[in-house]
Amino acid sequence: MAQQSVEHQGISIRLACLAFGISQTCYRYQAKQSAENVEIADHLVRLTHNQRNWGFGLRINGVRLD
Repeated sequence: MAQQSVEHQGISIRLACLAFGISQTCYRYQAKQSAENVEIADHLVRLTHNQRNWGFGLRINGVRLD
């Protein structure tokens, strides 16, 4: 929301961060996707397709056990 305020309302990053109660570091943060995250996501999708009757807890346990 802070980024939208800066882009659409033309306010400064400093003011947007102050208004939304976040740090400027948080505003500028860009997440880095690791290969491990991609592998985990793919595994969860495969579990979802193969075990449709499992709930979230069983899926997480399935990932941990594999």
